[in-house]
Amino acid sequence: MSRRRENIADIMAELIHIGHIIQEELRAQGRSVTWLARQLGTSRMACYRIFHSYSIDTQVLFRISGLLGQNLFEIYEERLNADS
Repeated sequence: MSRRRENIADIMAELIHIGHIIQEELRAQGRSVTWLARQLGTSRMACYRIFHSYSIDTQVLFRISGLLGQNLFEIYEERLNADS
């Protein structure tokens, strides 16, 4: 296996729990699940499903990033660059 493929395998072994990160950022900003659900035009239950997910649709992540004023994609970029 090439060195690059080994790095990617190592990175993927340390899964990013993006749902948990979103939930923590929401909490840090003092925003409620109800607020997020209204902003996304979805239910609170759907938001809780996001919080329990290791991955979410990129379009949803883009919208949540904008709502929270945080580039949540940077988390993945930092992980990729950490082993470069």
